[in-house]
Amino acid sequence: MDRTRFIAGLPKAELHLHLHLEGTLEPELKFRLAQRNGIDLAERSVDEVRATYKFHDLTSFLQVYYPAMQVLQQPQDFTDLAFDYLTRAHRDGIRHVEMFFDPQAHTGRGVPFDSVISGYRAAIIKARSEFGISAELILCFLRDHSAEYAMATLLEALPYKDWIIGVGLDSDERGNPPSKFAAVFARARREGFQLTMHCDIDQVDSIEHIRQALEDIGVDRIDHGTNIIEDERLIDLAAARGTAFTCCPVSNSFVTEQMKSDEIRTLLDRGLLVTVNSDDPAYFDAYAADNYTALAAHADLTLDQLTTLAKNSFRASWISTARLHDYLREIDDYVRDFE
Repeated sequence: MDRTRFIAGLPKAELHLHLHLEGTLEPELKFRLAQRNGIDLAERSVDEVRATYKFHDLTSFLQVYYPAMQVLQQPQDFTDLAFDYLTRAHRDGIRHVEMFFDPQAHTGRGVPFDSVISGYRAAIIKARSEFGISAELILCFLRDHSAEYAMATLLEALPYKDWIIGVGLDSDERGNPPSKFAAVFARARREGFQLTMHCDIDQVDSIEHIRQALEDIGVDRIDHGTNIIEDERLIDLAAARGTAFTCCPVSNSFVTEQMKSDEIRTLLDRGLLVTVNSDDPAYFDAYAADNYTALAAHADLTLDQLTTLAKNSFRASWISTARLHDYLREIDDYVRDFE
């Protein structure tokens, strides 16, 4: 059974945040943007930039992740970043993407909100025109900043709401539970946005954060979230509601001892809407197909299970019913014709 070849061509959607657009900043592009914008990096070559992409947990990752963004200054920088990712995703069989972006990481250092979102939007339009991939944006709030700052960011985004499909919550979870942002997410829901939240693996109060996201906030998706396996009541609630989980096996293995393959497979077997995605792939060195392949090897997934994961990626997305049916038929056709 050639799972790698099967995965490479399997039509898929990518929903993470688990892809953060800023997390697709490959060393080559970081070095090129630094030169374009006259930024003096401590590193003098692409290899030296790559060598800084080292970390062992969420906190050490964020200490590398945020400083690297300084090279993103003007709309074209954001266009180049997103278009490079979308080109790479297209090669992985990705048909549709829902991409996180962190505007506060840019506006907080003086980059206008319009420069960020207009740059990303231009890349989406270009990629759709050149190779047919569809993409949407999810605005993420940084949970280690204040709820007031998150609300101000939401209000700043409203003139661009036709370009933003949903809102999310990411960054350091310590002392920053979902409940801190309840009013922000309630306003976002009233404005018509879909809702998702990071509940990263093996964090302090993981189960309570998942409970708040499900019961108090009422999110549509949870990013990561495999710790739900520890609470049968929450599993039943998520199953009943059809709550989706955007799991990222490879990045899991950087912040814990194992990629949570057993937990992901168990949730899949229990009928939860589990999906597989990349997570800041430039830093974790694994794009979508790499994550499928790694999980398939560790969990010994069958082609049927891989097919279910691919179908789940579209079922969990925020596309129309008609488009969903088209993508599911495309998967069925691919599986039927695969040799």
